[in-house]
Amino acid sequence: MMAASTKLSSFRLPPLPTIGEIIKLYNLRAEKQLSQNFLLDLRLTDKIVRQAGCLRDAHVCEVGPGPGGLTRSILNAGATDVLVVEKDTRFISGLKLLSEAAPGRVRIVHGDILTYRMDRGFADTISKPWDGDPPNLHIIGNLPFNVSTPLIIKWLENIANRTGPFAFGRTQLTLTFQKEVAERLTASTGSKQRSRLSIMAQYLCTVHNCFTIPGRAFVPKPKVDVGVVHFTPLVQPQIQHPFKLVEKVIRNVFQFRRKYCYKGVEKLFPEASRFELTQKMLQNADVDPTLRPTELTIPQFRALADAYAHLCTHEPSLLHYEFREELRLKPLTKQGNKPEDTFIMDEKLNKNKHGKQEKPTNSLF
Repeated sequence: MMAASTKLSSFRLPPLPTIGEIIKLYNLRAEKQLSQNFLLDLRLTDKIVRQAGCLRDAHVCEVGPGPGGLTRSILNAGATDVLVVEKDTRFISGLKLLSEAAPGRVRIVHGDILTYRMDRGFADTISKPWDGDPPNLHIIGNLPFNVSTPLIIKWLENIANRTGPFAFGRTQLTLTFQKEVAERLTASTGSKQRSRLSIMAQYLCTVHNCFTIPGRAFVPKPKVDVGVVHFTPLVQPQIQHPFKLVEKVIRNVFQFRRKYCYKGVEKLFPEASRFELTQKMLQNADVDPTLRPTELTIPQFRALADAYAHLCTHEPSLLHYEFREELRLKPLTKQGNKPEDTFIMDEKLNKNKHGKQEKPTNSLF
């Protein structure tokens, strides 16, 4: 018992200036254009780190450490190899101070996490088989709002392809997002927050919305609260198709999230064959065309992806078709006659007397 206690205490950092003092010492300010918000309360950073599980002797990649508050909690939790990736030059000096206080335990990369090759940041010896337990490698980060969504999409694609940080196995992630994004990542079928992001995350991972941090805990205070989300990649994705194909189907279905789902499915196909192929895809998938996108389950998205992939094997050019490109190239001529809609269930619901059409959304969520 005494030996274990001694070992744990050896992980603790020596007395250091507080994070507030570090900010003053190096004259640091959160940059609004970089969506930076500092978390100074070490009780909250400790709570974030606990969501990652046991970090004793762990390897950790921390994204955007800033002044190093979360880094201290990671080190105090027992991680022996902490790789911090920081884009902002102003924070490097403070991180070096922290590195000197924990000799051999902190490595600093001055770079952009969106382009950093994390698969080169750790030794292959930490790898675990994909169908085994996750490796003793964790990704943890208090993410700037402006990078959080593109970053998780990049990592979801890495999970699907078992590349990047997932070349080591089913690496777990513990990350912060705007509360609204955290809710969308974990939203269940039929909920108001259900979105493209919900399906993309949940078909590849077990996703858990751990807790919410009030905005007032950050400096400067953001206009929104923050959610902490934990991801564990699944051994088998719930949809067994290439990431690009799955993403394309989900993106198109959610383009008209308040309309019936067939409206989005239509946009997977060129106008000349749109009517016939939409009907065939929905029939093959056995999906009710009058369900809203938010009402579709992941098994139903799997059936849609299966049906679309089957059509693409017969007509490979469909994989490269994007309806927005067709719209861009289409001359501004008077539209000809269109086939009547097979799926109209209620003319009053579907007919718009003013000729208005719901605008497709480009938002990922």
